[in-house]
Amino acid sequence: MVQTIPARDISLYELEEKFGLQLATDTNFFTEWTENLLTLTDAEKQAMARVKSNYLNLNKHRLMSEEAVKMVVLSPLLDLAGFYQLPFEIETETSVEISAEDESFIVKGNIDVLVIQNYTKYSVY
Repeated sequence: MVQTIPARDISLYELEEKFGLQLATDTNFFTEWTENLLTLTDAEKQAMARVKSNYLNLNKHRLMSEEAVKMVVLSPLLDLAGFYQLPFEIETETSVEISAEDESFIVKGNIDVLVIQNYTKYSVY
């Protein structure tokens, strides 16, 4: 029987145990994310290192709430990436569902923040 678990009810530790997740530190992991990138300034590198340090420090001793992750990690990264400026738009709590399935477990959740580039909304009356 398949067990469905809401994403908000599972910890990173449980995901690691159930799905065999591991922290990937190999610089060749997801190379498509590192090709043709702009060079970061020293200030940007320091800001990125601080975001990482903040996350690891806060996550080390307790489960971080979703709101804390958004505040400590997501918001600074979106700002550093320039996603709060045109041509990007931010939508929050988007009702798109994401499911990951492995063996007898399904973890479901929603997209909390969606970054859209050059998106035009059309209204039908």
